[in-house]
Amino acid sequence: MSWRNDLREFTQYRTFVAVWLGQLVSGVGSTLAQFALAFWVYEETGSTTQLAMVILLARLPEILITPFSGAIVDRWPRRRVMILSDAGASLGTLAIMVLLMTDSLEIWHLYIALGLSGTFGSLQFPAYTAATTLLVPKRHHGRAAGLVQLAGSAGIILGPILGAVILTVGGLATVFAIDFATFLVAVAVLALVRFPEPKPEPTLGRGAGALLREAKVGLDYVRERPGLFGLMLTFSFVNFAILFHSVLIYPLLLSFVDETGAGAVISTGAIGMLLGGMVMSLWGGPAKPIPGLMAALGGMGVGLLIAGLRPSTLVVALGLFVLLFSLPIAAGISQAFWQSKVRPELQGRVFSLRLLLALGATPLSYVLAGPIADGIFQPLLDEGGVLNGTVGALIGTGPGRGAGAFFVVLGLSIIALVTYAAGHPRIRNLDASVPDVIEDVKEPVAA
Repeated sequence: MSWRNDLREFTQYRTFVAVWLGQLVSGVGSTLAQFALAFWVYEETGSTTQLAMVILLARLPEILITPFSGAIVDRWPRRRVMILSDAGASLGTLAIMVLLMTDSLEIWHLYIALGLSGTFGSLQFPAYTAATTLLVPKRHHGRAAGLVQLAGSAGIILGPILGAVILTVGGLATVFAIDFATFLVAVAVLALVRFPEPKPEPTLGRGAGALLREAKVGLDYVRERPGLFGLMLTFSFVNFAILFHSVLIYPLLLSFVDETGAGAVISTGAIGMLLGGMVMSLWGGPAKPIPGLMAALGGMGVGLLIAGLRPSTLVVALGLFVLLFSLPIAAGISQAFWQSKVRPELQGRVFSLRLLLALGATPLSYVLAGPIADGIFQPLLDEGGVLNGTVGALIGTGPGRGAGAFFVVLGLSIIALVTYAAGHPRIRNLDASVPDVIEDVKEPVAA
């Protein structure tokens, strides 16, 4: 069967397509709201530190609730969990919208409202990905994961563009009104469809203690399979290394181009991410997932390495394109692989564990990025620095090259780790040593 026939067959799974469209709309709304809110906070406070604190404190409740979210997803019907997640997250958006319309929004309000949205939002990833396992057949899991990555890429590209236009024309309150409306679209779609559900396992009691014990079941499942545990740690390290790029790309670029040039370079990376998501959604992933995943992760390291090599618009744009093109492919292959290896009734817990490792590293990367780049690498590449005649001759010296050197080190570290992981027997033979545990979907699940 050709890939065109595969793609045509995939579109018959209308429930997934409908849910994906609803989440796409909601994701674009959330991204444009985040973009506009960042501008508002910076204009109100004039402080980058205050902006960072808003982001960090808004994410903290999400990090704290994630250990429980997987157990909740595996206890309750996943469609209801997604409805709860979207509806609950919309309350924070609604609160900000009302405060803006009454001209009473203050910075401390954001900690509460965004924390509320983040708490409910922590349920979304494990519920959405676990539900997808049973909404489409196993052979299309990679394609579905690619579409999810494509939706995220679309939000990253469209959010800032739409956010800037709407913020200029209608103000921040209009932005949040649109964001609230997109949540309603997602909830309405979920209310109209039906999900197949796995057979639930017996619960271990009530209360937070029981939820933690159930969450530990997901951790035990992974730890009992050392190859899966090693793969999870490898992906987590790569994700942690990539998080530094989101903080340091701005000082790296602004050391040699203006804001317009920096925006063009970042847009090039976003286009790469969009194309990577499109490739994954059309392709569906490799027949042998582990070598394909390692190649994609290695591509992310290569992209980060290239981005740090020279203070050149073309070089950094190429590096970002390679990095962000590889990212949705790696994420899509990984997601499809985990869906095939974890029992559906455990997927909420296992996927929330993966999310926790990703979220937990975010504050650490924000805190460490500046001190490492500016405090360790930059002095070595400033005028008179000890690396001027060696490393500096290759990657340049002066402002911003500390961030560039850190990019190079991170890229080389990813390449080294992925090379080691790809050659490790427990990871290399993972597809054969851990059998698939799900039954394929036999008939399209229609709305």
